[in-house]
Amino acid sequence: MSQAQLIDGKAYAAKLRGMVAEGVATYSGEVGTVPGLAVVLVGDDPASRVYVANKAKQTVEVGMASFEHRLAADVPQEELLALIHRLNADDAVDGILVQLPLPKPLDEMAIISAIDPDKDVDGLHVVSAGRLASGLPGLVSCTPLGCMMLIRDTLGKDLSGKAAVVIGRSILVGKPVAQLLLAANCTVTMAHSRTANLEEVVRRADIVVAAVGRPEMVKASWIKPGACVIDVGINRVPAAEEGKTKLVGDVDFAEVAEVSGSITPVPGGVGPMTIACLLHNTLQAARMRRGLAQDQRF
Repeated sequence: MSQAQLIDGKAYAAKLRGMVAEGVATYSGEVGTVPGLAVVLVGDDPASRVYVANKAKQTVEVGMASFEHRLAADVPQEELLALIHRLNADDAVDGILVQLPLPKPLDEMAIISAIDPDKDVDGLHVVSAGRLASGLPGLVSCTPLGCMMLIRDTLGKDLSGKAAVVIGRSILVGKPVAQLLLAANCTVTMAHSRTANLEEVVRRADIVVAAVGRPEMVKASWIKPGACVIDVGINRVPAAEEGKTKLVGDVDFAEVAEVSGSITPVPGGVGPMTIACLLHNTLQAARMRRGLAQDQRF
């Protein structure tokens, strides 16, 4: 039987969406309009199509305006860039998200770089990354932001002095979540698959964020008793039933839950936070663009 506190990302995401809906109502009263989120889908990837539909549905549910743009997989890059420039100039649009991955030969970095950083609700623009690293106000990538919300909800708002280890150095999760932990006055170690004595390094941590992309890599022997473990990994592996698959994280949940103080499951942990944080970012972007104070409830 698991001893660790289960960190319920699904429940927290529902709570966050409720807070965003309240914030949208307040914003509407102040400004006379609602925040707008534009999502661009290129191609017809089934998983991306479902994900974009969920974003649009939840955007409307919290009272925001949803603008969905669907383009063919073979759209010329110039046409996609022209759309982004129009969205940058559209005052009704406060947030722009281009669904990744993009079909080849589109240049993802060029597309992301074309988005106005003040509307970059996915937090992937180099200006967004620079603001985060410099401690300046800006929009933070959704998954790292979701991780921090879950950590603070579990351990409390003051994380000062806690030792944190981030396993994984991607620009999508590892690097930004390390910056957020550092800003929260944690002592942060960035680790990865090539870190010497990785198990020993991880065992020193009060907070472990696993985002390395290797199924069930982190074992119970790696974890300091009572640590908070955030598993960002989503890996599809063969299930016990022949021909079936299942989702697992980068952490061996059954093992680690016996040692850690708290842990996110996969699925149902960090994953549900992503769209909720996207809605949060859109509200924050709308407030920033109009010179309004940030909502301090978050």
